Amino acid sequence: MSRAAERAPPRSPRLTLAVVTVLTGIVAGLGGMLLALLLHEIQHFAYGYSQAHAISAERFLQGVTGTTPARRVAVVLACGAIAGGGWWALYRFGRPLVGIAAALKPGGKRMPAGATIVHALLQIVTVAMGSPLGREVAPREVAAVFATSLSKFAGLTADERRMVIACGAGAGLAAVYNVPLGGAVLVLEVLLRTFDWPVVIAALTTSSIAAVIAWIGLGDALQYHVGAYAVDAHLLVLSALCGPLFGAAGHGFAQLTSRARAAAPRDWRLPAFTLANFAAIGLLAIPFPQLLGNGKGPAALSFDDHLGIGLAATLLALRVLITATTLRAGAMGGLLTPGLANGALLAIVLGDMANRVWPGLAPGAFALVGAAAFLSASMRMPMTALVLVLEFTHVNHDLAIPMLLAIAGASVTQRWMAAPGGGAPAVATDASRHHTAD
Repeated sequence: MSRAAERAPPRSPRLTLAVVTVLTGIVAGLGGMLLALLLHEIQHFAYGYSQAHAISAERFLQGVTGTTPARRVAVVLACGAIAGGGWWALYRFGRPLVGIAAALKPGGKRMPAGATIVHALLQIVTVAMGSPLGREVAPREVAAVFATSLSKFAGLTADERRMVIACGAGAGLAAVYNVPLGGAVLVLEVLLRTFDWPVVIAALTTSSIAAVIAWIGLGDALQYHVGAYAVDAHLLVLSALCGPLFGAAGHGFAQLTSRARAAAPRDWRLPAFTLANFAAIGLLAIPFPQLLGNGKGPAALSFDDHLGIGLAATLLALRVLITATTLRAGAMGGLLTPGLANGALLAIVLGDMANRVWPGLAPGAFALVGAAAFLSASMRMPMTALVLVLEFTHVNHDLAIPMLLAIAGASVTQRWMAAPGGGAPAVATDASRHHTAD
């Protein structure tokens, strides 16, 4: 045996690794599908719309807007009680939670199965009932837990186990949003930060399998249906000029939410804080039903050019506020769709102002650009943000050009502001935890 062979780290048989990879994709797909179906069932029951079908043409925003203000307040109050009591009990009686990012570190702790599943279910239930946080963390965590068990049972090495867990997390995202390429790129760019061929193959395999499995219950559906937009000089110039603005705003949002999450209580104050927070959100939802949920409704309205500057600015300010207060109160969830919605709303405001100076910009097209740029900066994932927006909408790929211009400016600005001696003092934003990227 050669010295190189002696020094090479041990590897599991290729067939074993291949079987675990395929099973991880299947489990992630089933888990993402079931969690998404549960979310839709709770939404329909809580707000009383389309109760005959878990998946229907009527959107959450339509259902929320169509119900009475009193019912909105009652459901959101119940959401606060469930969030406060549920997370307090989990912290008090459950095993300490281990995030995906922590589990992926060399020698990282194992994610506790029971506590993680309860944590995921609480996120799904509260988002369904109106929490402004995202739902993408839950399927990622559930898939990662099962991937951990599968890899341990198969006797994979530590490095192989890390790869499978990361691929499971990416596949969970792919399943719940029908974004197979986005799930794979998340693994490569954010979770493992490598483009080694074995990892590329495993990530693409698990995410593709998960997305197809989820079609069984969710169908091959788009997240956002948008019109046809053309790329013109207005869009290109404004995308390049406003990229740094989206970067600065995304960085500020990440700083704000990180501080809010870090200050959240885990003792008796958690139930009291969450109840008060969601009571305030319920009252705000009387005149602004668009505030309820993870932000998918306002994002869709922005992409379809159905928002004016006044409403867009109001929703943007209120959504940033309630996202921060919800995290500060102790509720948990992701920031993917909230960041996407913030970027789209900010783009509507900037686009309207630009049109008064240089008319001709399509606000909906610029909202897509703003969503991608803001998301890339707030979660520090430029490639993943681009791919997700393209897969979410299936827009003309020519729009990738202005998106790339804005993402480039946003990413440079975010890195400058996060660097020591740059803009604001750096606060750990741990992008993988915040996916932890509706």
